[in-house]
Amino acid sequence: MYSRPAARLVSTFARRTLTTQARNNGRQQYQWSRARWNYARTATTGFAAVTLSGGIAFVLNASTAPGDNKRATPSKVDYDQVRKSISALLDDNNYDDGSYGPLFVRLGWHASGTYSHLDSTGGSNGGCMRFEPESGWGANKGLHLARERLESVYRAHPGLTYADLYTLAAVVAIEEMGGPTIKWRPGRDDHKDGKKSPADGRLPDAAQGAQHIRDIFYRMGFNDQEIVALVGAHSLGRCHTDRSGYEGPWTNAPTTFSNEFFRLLLEEKWQLRRWKGPKQYEDVKTKALMMLPADMALIEDPEFRKYVVQYAKDGDKFATDFAAAFGKLLELGVEFKTTDGSRHGKNESFWKRIFG
Repeated sequence: MYSRPAARLVSTFARRTLTTQARNNGRQQYQWSRARWNYARTATTGFAAVTLSGGIAFVLNASTAPGDNKRATPSKVDYDQVRKSISALLDDNNYDDGSYGPLFVRLGWHASGTYSHLDSTGGSNGGCMRFEPESGWGANKGLHLARERLESVYRAHPGLTYADLYTLAAVVAIEEMGGPTIKWRPGRDDHKDGKKSPADGRLPDAAQGAQHIRDIFYRMGFNDQEIVALVGAHSLGRCHTDRSGYEGPWTNAPTTFSNEFFRLLLEEKWQLRRWKGPKQYEDVKTKALMMLPADMALIEDPEFRKYVVQYAKDGDKFATDFAAAFGKLLELGVEFKTTDGSRHGKNESFWKRIFG
């Protein structure tokens, strides 16, 4: 607990945020953005900071106050049976292309993609998407269908948390649709409400370009190679006008995991679609496939493009890199219990994360 003067001092320094400019050449550059972060909860969460030359402030240890509604009890859950229960829910001829798989992937992605390594908030822990405000975000439209579909699995397995369920559902869906094995482990807790959800705006905006993509993903701690690999999930599913506002699939096989997204992005000719909806692209040949402005940014930006080319040529490389990046995404901000009963993950010193 900090005194008011100390809290004001820390809050002053903490208003400046650090964006990790991670490049595949092994070097990391850091640039400052003027994104504003609300540290008004300092009195309840507690954090420490240190100032270096130039007035740089690093958050060393951000922790969340107690109040979780349900602690994960992995030892009480048969996760092989949970996987089977999820798998049994995937196929449905009355839903998009006959499968809920792509929607489950989107659920796990969006539940996890709110994380920020700057203050260790957001991420899949808490299962907060089932509450307002997260459930009502524009980026999460339509995901109530996935949550409702999975409700029977939650009720059939006492000890299972929603936070674990949403992420495992994405893993099972990817694997069942022909994708790679994703490393996953239980241990996420459920919060009792949505008070710990971060502010809206942390998920990617499909209408934006390369800089926005980097801002979003660098905040989570990803580099350019990992970004392109994760966006490759667009090989699955389709867009809907009543959700994102966009319309159509990215590939001709939207329920099969593949590198087709990258191949089509490079090899097909794309033109702006003339319609009343938001800006999107259609393939010149059939006009049946679509790409988003953020997708096109991957081939317009030279650093992103080199990974698109690599993955278009080598589907196995894409699958391997996607599995690593997606597994990392699902664990962002989660404090997993160690063998001695302690927790590690989100509260690890930011100083240690940077300098080792």
